[in-house]
Amino acid sequence: MARSTKYNPRNAESKWYQYWMDHGMFHSEPNDQKEAYSIVIPPPNVTGVLHMGHMLNNTIQDILVRKARMEGKNACWVPGTDHASIATEAKVVAMLKEKGIEKKSISREEFLKYAWEWKEKYGGIILEQLKKLGASCDWERTRFTMDKDLSEAVIQVFVDLHQKGKIYRGIRMVNWDPKGKTALSDDEVIFKEVASKLYHIAYQIEGAEETLTIATTRPETIMADVAICVHPEDSRYAHLKGKKALIPLINKPIPIIEDTYVDMTFGTGCLKITPAHDINDYEIGMRHQLEVIDILNDDGTLNEKAGLLVGEDRFIARKKIAKLLQKAGQLPKEEDYASNVGHSERTNAVIEPRLSMQWFLKMEEITQPALKAVMDDAVRLFPPKFKNMYKSWMENVRDWCISRQLWWGHRIPAYYLPNGSYVVAASPEEAVQLANKQYDQQFTANDLKQDEDVLDTWFSSWLWPISVFDPEFFKTGKKNKDLSYYYPTNDLVTAPEILFFWVARMIIAGYEYTGEKPFRNVYLTGIVRDKMGRKMSKSLGNSPDPLALIDTYGADGVRTGMLFSSPAGNDLPFDEKLVEQGRNFSNKIWNAYRLIEGWEVKKATGLPNETAILWFESRFNQALSELTDHFEKFRISDALMTVYKLIWDDFCSWYLEMIKPDYQQPIDQATKEKTLVFFESLLKMLHPFMPFITEELWQQINKREEGEALMCADWPKLKEFDEIIISKAQQVFEVVSQVRNIRASKGISPKETLEMTINTKNEDLYLQFGGIIKKLANIRSISFAENEENAVSFVVKADEIFIPIEVQIDPEQEKEILQKELEYTRGFYNAVSRKLENERFVNNAPEAVVIKEKKKMADAQSKINALEESLKKLDQMF
Repeated sequence: MARSTKYNPRNAESKWYQYWMDHGMFHSEPNDQKEAYSIVIPPPNVTGVLHMGHMLNNTIQDILVRKARMEGKNACWVPGTDHASIATEAKVVAMLKEKGIEKKSISREEFLKYAWEWKEKYGGIILEQLKKLGASCDWERTRFTMDKDLSEAVIQVFVDLHQKGKIYRGIRMVNWDPKGKTALSDDEVIFKEVASKLYHIAYQIEGAEETLTIATTRPETIMADVAICVHPEDSRYAHLKGKKALIPLINKPIPIIEDTYVDMTFGTGCLKITPAHDINDYEIGMRHQLEVIDILNDDGTLNEKAGLLVGEDRFIARKKIAKLLQKAGQLPKEEDYASNVGHSERTNAVIEPRLSMQWFLKMEEITQPALKAVMDDAVRLFPPKFKNMYKSWMENVRDWCISRQLWWGHRIPAYYLPNGSYVVAASPEEAVQLANKQYDQQFTANDLKQDEDVLDTWFSSWLWPISVFDPEFFKTGKKNKDLSYYYPTNDLVTAPEILFFWVARMIIAGYEYTGEKPFRNVYLTGIVRDKMGRKMSKSLGNSPDPLALIDTYGADGVRTGMLFSSPAGNDLPFDEKLVEQGRNFSNKIWNAYRLIEGWEVKKATGLPNETAILWFESRFNQALSELTDHFEKFRISDALMTVYKLIWDDFCSWYLEMIKPDYQQPIDQATKEKTLVFFESLLKMLHPFMPFITEELWQQINKREEGEALMCADWPKLKEFDEIIISKAQQVFEVVSQVRNIRASKGISPKETLEMTINTKNEDLYLQFGGIIKKLANIRSISFAENEENAVSFVVKADEIFIPIEVQIDPEQEKEILQKELEYTRGFYNAVSRKLENERFVNNAPEAVVIKEKKKMADAQSKINALEESLKKLDQMF
């Protein structure tokens, strides 16, 4: 039966993914006879569905895992999801509202029942979608950050760190999310430039006609002002020392104080001090023992302490206060102003600095091993440019606010006693025992009340590389078989924006609890952006549906399309044409096999295509060497391009054309067998990138036993390669390409045979490749001479090639062509020369690279000489 001219990805993808699953090919168990290779997935939120960032991230993970598996390693890719406290609670609250239920009208237990129902219904969607991509995760190991044993591990770590004195409770200024109604850590705040206004407000000096003008972006907080501050060396305000000013609209007197924090050159050199609503004001207030007046509710509305506009939203109050000030003659000026405003990373609400009783983890000491690990390259970041960013964050880290005012999550294991004190314990029973022992009383469970807050989501996911293998480890301190075998994991693939949220904290936890790094390498992907450079997001509507792309172009097409322009750490300018290119690549491979498969075989003596076979064998191993280097340096996009060019250019465009028999003629058996060996090796090399089409074709090349699969086949072994034959072939290909260009420019049919005369000192090259040149360029004869009359000429390296043609030669046109090529070659020579004159390059580059550059320069010089000689001959002839 004739094979379809186009590859049908839909059939192949469902068939082979099920085949792999049915035969347990993704599953891994510890095996001391095999080297372990492990990756833990960055657990996507249970609220999520597959987006383009997930596509890129999980494609890269799958490539690494599939390659490791083919290399004979015991590869284990652990999948799972994160409970995502803020995002999930928001989803559940919205779902309840649709049912007419307010969160505050039901109990915590009822709410959690709804939350778990929501999670069971929607939480696994994204993992099912990853299967469409071809992700070869060990699905039997799927974990969820709120699985019972993982939750117990989180609580155990909290208790342990509290006992060590590293977790404490206190009133601190925190980032408050009025929409989520919870505290956030500094890392969960995203700063955005926002167009706002600068309001110049006049504060009257008590008992005088004089006023002080103070500029602020937040007039709605003036009711919480407790002082006006000036610099002690500012002579403009020296006469106001010890005096008071009146808060506009409410006429409340507040002291005028002095502090060196004030910038005398900014604005009027006066600040209003509002300790409850600004972190810097809070610190000034602490130094001067000022009152703290919080006029905002937890939802961002004004409370009774404001005295004005009680119940109004802060942003509506801002506009109304401005109007009241204007009406009172106390707003002399308004001006447009752009400022960086903190937003909640999860809800996008504008953050409020707020004094709040929260739980914190001391970070200064616990971060030190994690900082050293990255600086010493025990944990390697790819690309390394992120090391400085990591260092800066770790050296300036603040204590981590780990409590969240939510119900969905790991509830803080702190239990409050009737006397106002508290104990921290892993369970209510342990809390009662601890309280009775500590206070020598007989408390019961009814006497204790557990903290209402839950822990920051990252406080569970920072344990992920350990807890997915052995959650009991945090109780026992002894590694089970899985943790001993798979930990530390090998590679982590994630996005740079969670380098501190997650990556740094996993390293911290790894050293705190195992004394080891959690992974060896961290590959930081770029951000997927649209053609305008905007980050793809639902709100902008600029992100394609990944599943629709897979349906249209096939998973292999999407995987390769994502990688065609995604170098490590650099953003990916996504273009659907790249995915189309990936699909076209699938069809190219498919049709290459159709061509080979369709050749009839004849018996023949010898090996008529020996030169072509020797060349491609060396070229394959050269590419495999390049591929190995790219993988070692996590240049995954470059690795794909190496395979892509090897298949599309070297194999399809050159090798198959070299060996292809004449129309309807058979091919010798030895060549066909060798070509199928090459093709199978190419499929192995390509499999990590394009698992479906490679499996489909591999299964067809030879009869396979049930349970055999390409994904479990051996990765190609690197062999020595002949750089000389590769170089010769490259020169021959350039000759063929130049002849084809001449045909196109002179209007000569590809079917018309031509003659070729070569001026060279290396006749052996053309004797060895003569048959190939004749076949690919349709040349009937090749001769050697220093010159040829009435011929078009071109130069390849130091050789001058003449193609006699019957049409009249235009000497000026030929001179112009040669002159342009001469100028280009001189420019190339100068560029390489400058590189070799650079001592830093010569001293730091590998010796092989320097040798290669020197050869480039020598070849360029030979070509310059040959081109100059050709121009002289043209002048002599015409």
